[in-house]
Amino acid sequence: MTGRAHIAMFSIAAHGHVNPSLEVIRELVARGHRVTYAIPPVFADKVAETGAEVKLWNSTLPTPDDDPSAWGTTLLDHVEPFLNDAIQALPQLIEAYAGDEPDLVLHDITSYPARVLAHRWGVPAVSLSPNLVAWEGYEEEVAEPMWAEPRRTERGRAYYARFEAWLAQNGITQHPDPFAGRPARSLVLIPRALQPHADRVDETVYTFVGACQGDRATQGDWQRPADAEKVALVSLGSTFTKQPAFYRECVRAFGELPGWHLVLQVGKQVDPAELGAVPANVEVRSWVPQLAILRKADLFVTHAGAGGSQEGLATSTPMIAVPQAVDQFGNADILQGLGVARHLPMAEATAETLRASALGLVDDPEVARRLKDIQAQMAEEGGTRRAADLIEAELRAARA
Repeated sequence: MTGRAHIAMFSIAAHGHVNPSLEVIRELVARGHRVTYAIPPVFADKVAETGAEVKLWNSTLPTPDDDPSAWGTTLLDHVEPFLNDAIQALPQLIEAYAGDEPDLVLHDITSYPARVLAHRWGVPAVSLSPNLVAWEGYEEEVAEPMWAEPRRTERGRAYYARFEAWLAQNGITQHPDPFAGRPARSLVLIPRALQPHADRVDETVYTFVGACQGDRATQGDWQRPADAEKVALVSLGSTFTKQPAFYRECVRAFGELPGWHLVLQVGKQVDPAELGAVPANVEVRSWVPQLAILRKADLFVTHAGAGGSQEGLATSTPMIAVPQAVDQFGNADILQGLGVARHLPMAEATAETLRASALGLVDDPEVARRLKDIQAQMAEEGGTRRAADLIEAELRAARA
Protein backbone atom coordinates (compact mmCIF):
# COMPACT_ATOMS: atom_id res chain seq x y z
CA MET A 1 0.00 0.00 0.00
CA THR A 2 1.31 3.46 -0.93
CA GLY A 3 0.36 6.36 1.31
CA ARG A 4 -0.83 9.65 -0.10
CA ALA A 5 2.05 11.58 -1.63
CA HIS A 6 2.70 14.90 -3.33
CA ILE A 7 3.78 14.16 -6.90
CA ALA A 8 4.89 17.04 -9.14
CA MET A 9 4.73 16.78 -12.94
CA PHE A 10 6.64 19.16 -15.26
CA SER A 11 6.20 19.60 -19.01
CA ILE A 12 6.26 22.13 -21.82
CA ALA A 13 3.29 23.61 -23.68
CA ALA A 14 3.14 21.17 -26.59
CA HIS A 15 0.35 18.70 -27.37
CA GLY A 16 2.76 15.86 -28.11
CA HIS A 17 4.41 16.27 -24.71
CA VAL A 18 1.38 17.02 -22.52
CA ASN A 19 -1.23 14.64 -23.93
CA PRO A 20 0.65 11.37 -23.28
CA SER A 21 0.96 12.16 -19.56
CA LEU A 22 -2.61 13.20 -18.84
CA GLU A 23 -4.18 9.80 -18.18
CA VAL A 24 -1.31 8.83 -15.88
CA ILE A 25 -1.87 12.02 -13.92
CA ARG A 26 -5.62 11.38 -13.80
CA GLU A 27 -5.00 7.87 -12.45
CA LEU A 28 -2.61 9.11 -9.76
CA VAL A 29 -5.18 11.68 -8.62
CA ALA A 30 -7.87 8.96 -8.55
CA ARG A 31 -5.61 6.89 -6.30
CA GLY A 32 -5.63 9.68 -3.74
CA HIS A 33 -2.32 11.37 -4.40
CA ARG A 34 -1.93 15.11 -4.48
CA VAL A 35 -0.58 15.89 -7.93
CA THR A 36 0.66 19.28 -9.01
CA TYR A 37 1.41 19.94 -12.67
CA ALA A 38 3.71 22.80 -13.71
CA ILE A 39 2.67 24.03 -17.13
CA PRO A 40 2.35 27.32 -19.06
CA PRO A 41 -1.13 28.94 -19.09
CA VAL A 42 -2.14 27.76 -22.57
CA PHE A 43 -2.49 24.19 -21.26
CA ALA A 44 -3.84 25.03 -17.81
CA ASP A 45 -7.45 24.02 -18.50
CA LYS A 46 -6.50 20.72 -20.13
CA VAL A 47 -4.28 19.81 -17.17
CA ALA A 48 -6.88 20.90 -14.61
CA GLU A 49 -9.39 18.44 -16.11
CA THR A 50 -7.28 15.59 -14.71
CA GLY A 51 -7.82 16.80 -11.14
CA ALA A 52 -4.22 17.94 -10.76
CA GLU A 53 -3.41 21.33 -9.23
CA VAL A 54 -1.93 23.64 -11.84
CA LYS A 55 1.32 25.46 -11.09
CA LEU A 56 1.68 28.14 -13.76
CA TRP A 57 4.93 29.38 -15.27
CA ASN A 58 5.68 31.47 -18.32
CA SER A 59 7.55 29.92 -21.23
CA THR A 60 9.61 31.50 -24.00
CA LEU A 61 9.18 28.54 -26.38
CA PRO A 62 7.06 28.88 -29.53
CA THR A 63 3.46 27.90 -28.84
CA PRO A 64 1.35 25.36 -30.76
CA ASP A 65 -0.31 28.29 -32.55
CA ASP A 66 2.97 29.79 -33.79
CA ASP A 67 4.28 29.26 -37.30
CA PRO A 68 6.57 26.18 -37.25
CA SER A 69 9.31 28.29 -38.87
CA ALA A 70 9.78 29.83 -35.40
CA TRP A 71 11.77 26.69 -34.55
CA GLY A 72 14.40 27.40 -37.20
CA THR A 73 16.07 24.78 -39.35
CA THR A 74 19.35 23.64 -37.76
CA LEU A 75 20.05 21.37 -34.80
CA LEU A 76 21.21 24.30 -32.68
CA ASP A 77 18.09 26.25 -33.70
CA HIS A 78 16.07 23.39 -32.23
CA VAL A 79 17.96 22.82 -28.96
CA GLU A 80 18.90 26.35 -27.88
CA PRO A 81 15.31 27.41 -27.18
CA PHE A 82 14.91 24.57 -24.66
CA LEU A 83 18.02 25.60 -22.73
CA ASN A 84 17.04 29.28 -22.83
CA ASP A 85 13.56 28.39 -21.59
CA ALA A 86 14.90 26.15 -18.83
CA ILE A 87 17.22 28.84 -17.49
CA GLN A 88 14.46 31.45 -17.31
CA ALA A 89 11.87 28.94 -16.01
CA LEU A 90 13.87 27.60 -13.07
CA PRO A 91 13.48 30.70 -10.81
CA GLN A 92 9.74 30.72 -11.53
CA LEU A 93 9.42 27.06 -10.54
CA ILE A 94 11.57 27.45 -7.42
CA GLU A 95 9.21 30.19 -6.30
CA ALA A 96 6.07 28.24 -7.25
CA TYR A 97 7.17 25.27 -5.11
CA ALA A 98 8.70 27.18 -2.20
CA GLY A 99 7.47 25.45 0.95
CA ASP A 100 5.56 22.93 -1.16
CA GLU A 101 8.26 20.51 -2.26
CA PRO A 102 7.01 17.16 -3.64
CA ASP A 103 7.88 13.60 -2.66
CA LEU A 104 8.58 12.64 -6.26
CA VAL A 105 9.13 14.48 -9.56
CA LEU A 106 7.64 13.33 -12.86
CA HIS A 107 8.85 15.09 -15.96
CA ASP A 108 8.66 15.20 -19.70
CA ILE A 109 11.97 14.61 -21.50
CA THR A 110 12.15 18.31 -22.44
CA SER A 111 11.79 19.61 -18.88
CA TYR A 112 15.38 20.26 -17.80
CA PRO A 113 14.31 22.32 -14.75
CA ALA A 114 12.46 19.32 -13.32
CA ARG A 115 15.65 17.28 -13.02
CA VAL A 116 17.47 20.25 -11.46
CA LEU A 117 14.66 20.69 -8.96
CA ALA A 118 14.63 16.98 -8.04
CA HIS A 119 18.36 17.27 -7.35
CA ARG A 120 17.85 20.38 -5.21
CA TRP A 121 15.02 18.74 -3.25
CA GLY A 122 16.70 15.35 -2.92
CA VAL A 123 13.69 13.45 -4.28
CA PRO A 124 13.46 10.80 -7.02
CA ALA A 125 12.78 11.86 -10.59
CA VAL A 126 10.99 9.70 -13.15
CA SER A 127 10.90 10.62 -16.83
CA LEU A 128 7.66 10.09 -18.75
CA SER A 129 8.97 9.72 -22.28
CA PRO A 130 6.42 10.40 -25.03
CA ASN A 131 8.73 9.09 -27.75
CA LEU A 132 11.71 6.84 -28.40
CA VAL A 133 14.50 6.49 -25.85
CA ALA A 134 18.26 5.91 -26.12
CA TRP A 135 19.47 2.36 -26.62
CA GLU A 136 22.90 0.92 -25.90
CA GLY A 137 25.05 2.36 -28.68
CA TYR A 138 22.76 5.34 -29.37
CA GLU A 139 25.45 7.90 -28.67
CA GLU A 140 27.95 6.35 -31.09
CA GLU A 141 25.41 5.56 -33.79
CA VAL A 142 23.20 8.66 -33.70
CA ALA A 143 24.16 11.46 -31.31
CA GLU A 144 27.86 11.78 -32.05
CA PRO A 145 27.51 11.89 -35.87
CA MET A 146 24.58 14.32 -35.54
CA TRP A 147 26.52 16.66 -33.25
CA ALA A 148 29.94 16.39 -34.94
CA GLU A 149 29.59 19.53 -37.05
CA PRO A 150 27.73 21.76 -34.51
CA ARG A 151 30.33 20.92 -31.84
CA ARG A 152 33.06 22.36 -34.05
CA THR A 153 31.34 25.75 -34.35
CA GLU A 154 31.70 28.65 -31.94
CA ARG A 155 27.95 28.65 -31.47
CA GLY A 156 27.94 24.94 -30.59
CA ARG A 157 30.77 25.32 -28.08
CA ALA A 158 28.98 28.28 -26.50
CA TYR A 159 25.78 26.22 -26.18
CA TYR A 160 27.56 23.45 -24.29
CA ALA A 161 29.52 25.88 -22.13
CA ARG A 162 26.31 27.64 -21.10
CA PHE A 163 24.54 24.35 -20.40
CA GLU A 164 27.42 23.03 -18.26
CA ALA A 165 27.67 26.32 -16.35
CA TRP A 166 23.94 26.27 -15.58
CA LEU A 167 24.13 22.71 -14.31
CA ALA A 168 27.18 23.48 -12.21
CA GLN A 169 25.44 26.49 -10.64
CA ASN A 170 22.76 24.06 -9.48
CA GLY A 171 25.17 21.49 -8.07
CA ILE A 172 25.10 19.06 -11.00
CA THR A 173 28.42 17.88 -12.42
CA GLN A 174 26.93 15.63 -15.10
CA HIS A 175 27.64 16.49 -18.75
CA PRO A 176 24.63 17.99 -20.59
CA ASP A 177 24.29 15.01 -22.96
CA PRO A 178 23.57 12.32 -20.36
CA PHE A 179 21.72 14.87 -18.22
CA ALA A 180 19.24 15.46 -21.06
CA GLY A 181 19.26 12.02 -22.65
CA ARG A 182 19.94 9.43 -19.96
CA PRO A 183 17.46 9.66 -17.06
CA ALA A 184 17.97 7.48 -14.00
CA ARG A 185 14.43 6.10 -14.38
CA SER A 186 11.97 6.40 -17.25
CA LEU A 187 8.50 5.14 -18.11
CA VAL A 188 8.15 5.04 -21.88
CA LEU A 189 4.66 6.03 -23.02
CA ILE A 190 4.93 4.43 -26.44
CA PRO A 191 4.55 0.77 -27.37
CA ARG A 192 7.75 -1.24 -27.54
CA ALA A 193 6.90 -1.91 -31.20
CA LEU A 194 7.70 1.75 -32.01
CA GLN A 195 11.10 1.74 -30.28
CA PRO A 196 14.15 1.40 -32.55
CA HIS A 197 16.58 -1.30 -31.38
CA ALA A 198 14.23 -2.24 -28.56
CA ASP A 199 16.37 -5.28 -27.79
CA ARG A 200 19.23 -2.93 -26.84
CA VAL A 201 17.25 -0.70 -24.44
CA ASP A 202 18.26 -1.00 -20.77
CA GLU A 203 15.06 -2.21 -19.17
CA THR A 204 16.42 -1.62 -15.67
CA VAL A 205 16.04 2.08 -16.52
CA TYR A 206 13.33 2.18 -19.19
CA THR A 207 9.98 0.44 -18.83
CA PHE A 208 7.61 0.40 -21.80
CA VAL A 209 4.08 0.88 -20.54
CA GLY A 210 2.65 1.70 -23.97
CA ALA A 211 -0.27 3.93 -24.80
CA CYS A 212 -2.00 5.72 -21.91
CA GLN A 213 -4.96 7.08 -23.81
CA GLY A 214 -8.13 7.07 -21.69
CA ASP A 215 -11.52 7.59 -23.24
CA ARG A 216 -10.91 11.22 -24.36
CA ALA A 217 -14.63 11.89 -23.87
CA THR A 218 -13.97 15.54 -23.09
CA GLN A 219 -12.57 16.04 -26.60
CA GLY A 220 -15.92 15.23 -28.18
CA ASP A 221 -17.16 12.41 -30.39
CA TRP A 222 -17.47 11.89 -34.13
CA GLN A 223 -20.13 10.03 -36.08
CA ARG A 224 -19.26 8.02 -39.16
CA PRO A 225 -21.59 8.96 -42.04
CA ALA A 226 -24.09 6.20 -42.70
CA ASP A 227 -23.21 6.05 -46.40
CA ALA A 228 -19.43 5.90 -45.90
CA GLU A 229 -17.95 2.59 -47.02
CA LYS A 230 -14.43 3.74 -46.08
CA VAL A 231 -13.25 6.61 -43.88
CA ALA A 232 -9.82 8.25 -44.11
CA LEU A 233 -8.47 10.71 -41.53
CA VAL A 234 -5.68 13.09 -42.53
CA SER A 235 -3.82 14.89 -39.74
CA LEU A 236 -0.28 16.28 -39.58
CA GLY A 237 -0.55 16.88 -35.84
CA SER A 238 -0.50 20.28 -34.18
CA THR A 239 2.75 21.95 -35.28
CA PHE A 240 3.89 21.29 -38.86
CA THR A 241 0.47 21.77 -40.41
CA LYS A 242 1.09 24.59 -42.88
CA GLN A 243 0.79 22.36 -45.97
CA PRO A 244 -2.09 23.59 -48.19
CA ALA A 245 -0.68 21.95 -51.32
CA PHE A 246 -0.57 18.58 -49.58
CA TYR A 247 -4.14 18.99 -48.35
CA ARG A 248 -5.28 19.74 -51.89
CA GLU A 249 -3.67 16.47 -53.02
CA CYS A 250 -5.56 14.65 -50.26
CA VAL A 251 -8.84 16.15 -51.46
CA ARG A 252 -8.04 15.00 -54.99
CA ALA A 253 -7.03 11.54 -53.78
CA PHE A 254 -10.07 10.74 -51.68
CA GLY A 255 -12.71 13.19 -52.86
CA GLU A 256 -12.89 11.30 -56.14
CA LEU A 257 -13.00 7.80 -54.64
CA PRO A 258 -16.52 6.31 -54.65
CA GLY A 259 -17.74 5.27 -51.22
CA TRP A 260 -14.97 7.10 -49.33
CA HIS A 261 -15.38 9.85 -46.72
CA LEU A 262 -12.41 12.08 -45.89
CA VAL A 263 -11.87 13.93 -42.61
CA LEU A 264 -9.17 16.52 -43.22
CA GLN A 265 -7.59 18.34 -40.26
CA VAL A 266 -5.69 21.38 -41.56
CA GLY A 267 -4.64 23.04 -38.30
CA LYS A 268 -4.66 26.75 -37.55
CA GLN A 269 -2.08 27.80 -40.14
CA VAL A 270 -4.24 27.07 -43.19
CA ASP A 271 -7.45 28.80 -44.28
CA PRO A 272 -9.87 26.18 -45.65
CA ALA A 273 -10.51 28.60 -48.54
CA GLU A 274 -6.97 27.78 -49.75
CA LEU A 275 -8.21 24.31 -50.64
CA GLY A 276 -10.75 25.60 -53.15
CA ALA A 277 -14.04 23.78 -53.68
CA VAL A 278 -14.20 20.44 -51.87
CA PRO A 279 -16.60 17.56 -52.63
CA ALA A 280 -19.46 16.71 -50.27
CA ASN A 281 -17.61 13.62 -49.00
CA VAL A 282 -14.79 15.76 -47.56
CA GLU A 283 -15.08 17.51 -44.20
CA VAL A 284 -12.40 20.09 -43.45
CA ARG A 285 -11.66 21.00 -39.83
CA SER A 286 -8.99 22.97 -37.99
CA TRP A 287 -9.05 20.39 -35.18
CA VAL A 288 -10.63 16.97 -34.68
CA PRO A 289 -11.11 14.47 -31.81
CA GLN A 290 -8.48 12.24 -33.39
CA LEU A 291 -8.82 9.12 -31.27
CA ALA A 292 -12.61 9.11 -31.59
CA ILE A 293 -12.31 9.21 -35.38
CA LEU A 294 -9.57 6.58 -35.54
CA ARG A 295 -11.79 4.15 -33.67
CA LYS A 296 -14.15 4.34 -36.65
CA ALA A 297 -11.73 4.99 -39.51
CA ASP A 298 -10.26 2.65 -42.14
CA LEU A 299 -7.12 4.69 -42.92
CA PHE A 300 -4.94 7.25 -41.15
CA VAL A 301 -2.73 9.63 -43.12
CA THR A 302 -0.37 10.87 -40.41
CA HIS A 303 2.86 12.80 -39.88
CA ALA A 304 3.99 9.78 -37.80
CA GLY A 305 4.52 11.66 -34.56
CA ALA A 306 4.84 9.36 -31.56
CA GLY A 307 1.31 10.11 -30.34
CA GLY A 308 -0.40 9.66 -33.68
CA SER A 309 1.61 6.54 -34.53
CA GLN A 310 0.60 4.77 -31.35
CA GLU A 311 -3.02 5.85 -31.71
CA GLY A 312 -3.03 4.30 -35.17
CA LEU A 313 -1.59 1.09 -33.74
CA ALA A 314 -3.93 1.07 -30.72
CA THR A 315 -6.98 1.34 -33.00
CA SER A 316 -5.62 -1.11 -35.62
CA THR A 317 -5.78 1.53 -38.34
CA PRO A 318 -3.57 1.16 -41.44
CA MET A 319 -1.42 4.26 -41.96
CA ILE A 320 0.19 6.34 -44.66
CA ALA A 321 3.10 8.09 -42.95
CA VAL A 322 4.06 11.49 -44.34
CA PRO A 323 6.69 12.70 -41.83
CA GLN A 324 7.49 16.39 -41.35
CA ALA A 325 10.27 16.71 -38.76
CA VAL A 326 12.47 15.23 -36.01
CA ASP A 327 11.62 11.65 -34.95
CA GLN A 328 8.75 11.34 -37.41
CA PHE A 329 10.99 10.04 -40.22
CA GLY A 330 12.24 7.21 -38.03
CA ASN A 331 8.71 6.43 -36.85
CA ALA A 332 7.54 6.27 -40.46
CA ASP A 333 10.24 3.74 -41.28
CA ILE A 334 9.36 1.65 -38.23
CA LEU A 335 5.65 1.62 -39.11
CA GLN A 336 6.47 0.55 -42.65
CA GLY A 337 8.84 -2.11 -41.31
CA LEU A 338 6.05 -3.47 -39.13
CA GLY A 339 4.01 -3.97 -42.28
CA VAL A 340 1.15 -1.70 -41.19
CA ALA A 341 1.94 1.51 -43.10
CA ARG A 342 3.48 3.07 -46.17
CA HIS A 343 6.19 5.73 -45.72
CA LEU A 344 5.44 8.39 -48.30
CA PRO A 345 7.83 11.39 -48.35
CA MET A 346 6.03 14.72 -48.67
CA ALA A 347 7.58 15.39 -52.09
CA GLU A 348 6.03 12.15 -53.36
CA ALA A 349 2.62 12.57 -51.70
CA THR A 350 0.51 13.21 -54.81
CA ALA A 351 -3.14 12.32 -55.21
CA GLU A 352 -2.13 9.31 -57.26
CA THR A 353 0.41 7.90 -54.77
CA LEU A 354 -1.88 8.58 -51.81
CA ARG A 355 -4.75 6.79 -53.52
CA ALA A 356 -2.62 3.83 -54.58
CA SER A 357 -1.16 3.47 -51.09
CA ALA A 358 -4.59 3.66 -49.48
CA LEU A 359 -6.12 1.02 -51.71
CA GLY A 360 -3.13 -1.25 -51.17
CA LEU A 361 -3.47 -1.04 -47.40
CA VAL A 362 -7.11 -1.06 -46.40
CA ASP A 363 -8.16 -4.40 -47.86
CA ASP A 364 -4.92 -6.31 -47.25
CA PRO A 365 -5.64 -9.12 -44.75
CA GLU A 366 -1.95 -9.36 -43.80
CA VAL A 367 -1.91 -5.68 -42.78
CA ALA A 368 -5.04 -6.26 -40.68
CA ARG A 369 -3.49 -9.33 -39.04
CA ARG A 370 -0.30 -7.50 -38.14
CA LEU A 371 -2.24 -4.60 -36.67
CA LYS A 372 -4.28 -6.96 -34.48
CA ASP A 373 -1.11 -8.68 -33.25
CA ILE A 374 0.48 -5.33 -32.31
CA GLN A 375 -2.73 -4.18 -30.63
CA ALA A 376 -2.68 -7.32 -28.47
CA GLN A 377 0.99 -6.77 -27.57
CA MET A 378 0.21 -3.17 -26.58
CA ALA A 379 -2.60 -4.31 -24.29
CA GLU A 380 -0.12 -6.52 -22.42
CA GLU A 381 2.19 -3.56 -21.74
CA GLY A 382 -0.22 -2.28 -19.14
CA GLY A 383 -0.80 1.33 -20.10
CA THR A 384 -2.08 3.81 -17.53
CA ARG A 385 -2.57 1.46 -14.58
CA ARG A 386 0.88 -0.07 -14.91
CA ALA A 387 2.47 3.38 -15.20
CA ALA A 388 0.77 4.45 -11.96
CA ASP A 389 1.80 1.18 -10.26
CA LEU A 390 5.43 1.78 -11.20
CA ILE A 391 5.35 5.39 -9.98
CA GLU A 392 3.97 4.20 -6.64
CA ALA A 393 6.76 1.61 -6.50
CA GLU A 394 9.30 4.44 -6.85
CA LEU A 395 7.59 6.24 -3.98
CA ARG A 396 7.77 3.15 -1.78
CA ALA A 397 11.45 2.67 -2.59
CA ALA A 398 12.20 6.28 -1.72
CA ARG A 399 10.46 5.92 1.64
CA ALA A 400 12.10 2.61 2.54
